Amino acid sequence: MDERPLAVPAPPLRPYVSGYAGYRQAGVPPGRHRGLPSPRLTLIFTLEEPLTLAGHPDPAQAPGTYGALLGGLHTRPALITHEGRQSGIQLGLHPLGARALLGLPAGELADIDLPAEAVLGRQGVEVGERLRTARSWPERFALLDAYLLRRLSPHASGPGPAPEVLRAWRLLARSGGAAPVATLAAEVGWSTRHLTARFRQETGLTPKTAARVLRFDRARRLLGAAAGRGTPPLLADLAIRCGYFDQAHLAREFRALAGCPPSRWLAEEFRNVQAPGEAFEEG
Repeated sequence: MDERPLAVPAPPLRPYVSGYAGYRQAGVPPGRHRGLPSPRLTLIFTLEEPLTLAGHPDPAQAPGTYGALLGGLHTRPALITHEGRQSGIQLGLHPLGARALLGLPAGELADIDLPAEAVLGRQGVEVGERLRTARSWPERFALLDAYLLRRLSPHASGPGPAPEVLRAWRLLARSGGAAPVATLAAEVGWSTRHLTARFRQETGLTPKTAARVLRFDRARRLLGAAAGRGTPPLLADLAIRCGYFDQAHLAREFRALAGCPPSRWLAEEFRNVQAPGEAFEEG
């Protein structure tokens, strides 16, 4: 069994939630998955087996198991293991929508993983139980829509992120992580130092680090999509496309943020992909 349904949240949720990704696997070899840095917070509700984290982005955090997990932005991978079965729904939460959905800034969750109920409370436990008893993926996605819309109502009227931070994030994302911090600061009318401090307070990352994560996230998505089609691109071409100086720069960033080179990540995540050949050379 290998199910991977996707769904788009209800329209009012789309500024805050990038999507729902269901998964259910059974009868597959035991394995390990890297939860890579991304520009979205991670919320996971498991359906059957608990989520087992053998390693967190913060190496000081002890391994553990979770029925539901909430993780902040991070710059090191989480290591998730399974024994041949796993099932759940993963949500990507926009960091500047954290106040509206979670009632706190994403900066308070930086580099940590928590049991989701620590932030969501009893209602988070209840929706997890309802997701487990639902009979279909569309029913589960509808339950998430209803639950998140209820959370959005009381929190959306509270204080949001500073408009300057919101504009800086949008400019940075639009540039694919290429906009210099000085340019962002000039655009929003703040000093570089003030923007860096407020941006980190709100998101958990500095603008410079967020730019690294945005570039990396685009590169690994393009690499994964191409590998899924059986046509992984040359890393030199991918590097230029994603704003790196050269192939060696991309390889260094991949090792720093994923904990392994691109070829190893592909081998782990796409076991049907043949061993790296010329197209995977990393220099």
